[in-house]
Amino acid sequence: MARVLPLCFVLACGALCAGAVCPERCDCPHARHLLCANRGLRAVPRTPARDLDDVLVFSLGGNYIHNISALDFARFRGLKRLDLQYNQIRVIHPRAFEKLSKLEELYLGNNQVSAIAPGTLRSLSKLRVLYGNSNDIRKVGAECFGNLRSVVKLRLDSNAIEVLPDAVFGGLSGLLYLHLESNKVRLIHGSAFRKLHGLRFLNLSGNKQRSLRNISTFASLGSLTTLLLSDNEIQYVGDRVFQSLRKLTKLSLSNNRVRRLEPEALEGLSALRELLLDGNELSDVPPRLLDPLQSVEVLDLSRNRISSVEPTAFQQLGHLKVLKLEKNQLSSLSGGVFALNGALHNLYLNDNDWTCDCRLLEFKRWMNEAHAQGRLLTVFVQCQHPGALKGRYLDYLNGSQLHPPGNSSHQPCEAPQPAESLAGGLLESPFPGVGLSIQADQGGSGQPKKSHAEKNKRKKPVPRTGSSTGDDHVALAQVTDPCQFNRHFIVNVTVHEVSSSTATIRWSIREHGDVPDVHFRVLFDRFGQAVRFPRFVYVQDRGRMVTLHELVSGATYLVCVEGVVDGAVCQVASRDHCTGVVTLHAGRSGADLQLVTMVMLGVNALLLLLVGAAWAGRYLRRRLRHRKSAVHVRHMYSTRRSLRTMAPAVSNDFTSYQTGRPRMCPIDEGDLIEFPCDRFLDSSGTRRDEASQRFPD
Repeated sequence: MARVLPLCFVLACGALCAGAVCPERCDCPHARHLLCANRGLRAVPRTPARDLDDVLVFSLGGNYIHNISALDFARFRGLKRLDLQYNQIRVIHPRAFEKLSKLEELYLGNNQVSAIAPGTLRSLSKLRVLYGNSNDIRKVGAECFGNLRSVVKLRLDSNAIEVLPDAVFGGLSGLLYLHLESNKVRLIHGSAFRKLHGLRFLNLSGNKQRSLRNISTFASLGSLTTLLLSDNEIQYVGDRVFQSLRKLTKLSLSNNRVRRLEPEALEGLSALRELLLDGNELSDVPPRLLDPLQSVEVLDLSRNRISSVEPTAFQQLGHLKVLKLEKNQLSSLSGGVFALNGALHNLYLNDNDWTCDCRLLEFKRWMNEAHAQGRLLTVFVQCQHPGALKGRYLDYLNGSQLHPPGNSSHQPCEAPQPAESLAGGLLESPFPGVGLSIQADQGGSGQPKKSHAEKNKRKKPVPRTGSSTGDDHVALAQVTDPCQFNRHFIVNVTVHEVSSSTATIRWSIREHGDVPDVHFRVLFDRFGQAVRFPRFVYVQDRGRMVTLHELVSGATYLVCVEGVVDGAVCQVASRDHCTGVVTLHAGRSGADLQLVTMVMLGVNALLLLLVGAAWAGRYLRRRLRHRKSAVHVRHMYSTRRSLRTMAPAVSNDFTSYQTGRPRMCPIDEGDLIEFPCDRFLDSSGTRRDEASQRFPD
């Protein structure tokens, strides 16, 4: 009892203190936090206490409050956070926040505020976060944000602001993040962002701007790292408009109407890493336009009208990793357009108007070389012209299938070379729409079939390989053909160490004599999918093992090992040197399951020991207690015997409960109903814990 009283006193005191401050229909689990959100309130509730300086948080979101008067928060001098979001506030009295000199966060979003009177926020000198988003604010001026030097984040998005006047944010010298998206901004004065020297993030997307001409618009934003101008109506970008943004790393001009960028429009963006120009009306990529972007890694030019790219357009972009040119009107590309982009690994060229003729021959050679060096993921160039090649992919065509533009005599661009031979005969490609009928004497070579045979005869014969089947006996003279090498010399393709996202592939090769240069590439793709996306991993230095990464968990893959013989590759993958891989589901691996199983067995054994020890201890204590208090228990039982005659139903139930026991056996504890003394403390504690869980700080 001595311990119960102080605890009850503390609980009672806390409840009284919180109750003295807490307004009606609100919850106050903490004396300094007033939680009145979603209570159907139509006005700011009154508090019974006189002294409210200790209140730190006042939450009034999700109610039906229409107006904020001058006295609503006059007594909350110590308030640090005030949440008024999702109400129906239309009018805020100019003196509503006059006493809140310690306020740090003010949330006014998702209301119906149309204007903030000058001086309304003047006393909030310590304010750091200000939300005014999703209102009906049409006009802002410098007088609205005076003396707010501590504000770090300002949200004015989803309003109806049309003009940003001069020095409108002049009082926000400490601002780092400014959201102005989804307004109707059509005019930005030259000094609108003056004094925002520390601003890092500026979002102006979803407005009504039509051009970027004024050099001074962004001149003060030397610390800016992200500038978003997407979803406007911009048609023109002038020279040096971004020249002061020396620290800018991301610039988005997506989904505008940009038809032309001036030759020096991107000057000064030497630190830019991501440029998004997708969804515009650009018709070409002129030379020297992108030269200032020396650090760019991601360049998105998709969904434009680009029909031509200058051969030197990307030559200064040494760090370019991702280039998107899909969904344009490209029909051809120069073979050396990406020759100096050594870091490029993702190139998107699908959904263009490709004409597969001699003009793409050099570009095809560049792709094959980049693939052989492991520098480029699979590039999809699907032929649209001529009709005989429509739907075919440039990767799976050889030089003899490409013809000069407008050639009606069906003469190929070049004679077939042995390095491109596909081992003769008819081979089926595992990719849909790419059926290849390849023969050693391609039509149009100008040489009879025996010339290739004579060439093989001139080579020194070697003994047959040690294979037991007649089909696998291949002479060394045929090893120079990559398709023959794949079919006859790559063996024992196996899978090891499969996880949810990785798999290790190993293989062996038969003795193949002295070949100048042989290494391998591994093709893998999702098996049984309607849309195929094969990828290659190239293995250097004649390796016999590779680990595939970034696989999809719980998926089936087809993996094929192919040889790169003296720089030449086979254009089709034979199933003879392929295998299947089924990745584990996310969060599962073989080693993990064994470890989890062992841990669970150990935990179960420990729990059984603990339960057994507890049961044995309880049994021993019970037996000892029975011996010491047998007389007392009989006395308690005997005092209740007279009551059983007064309640037959209870007597019958109790008698049946005792059926089968010897009459002289002492009564077990289970026959008695106990009421522990500390039960009331537990119940009060339970109520207190439940309240704290419902309304955390």
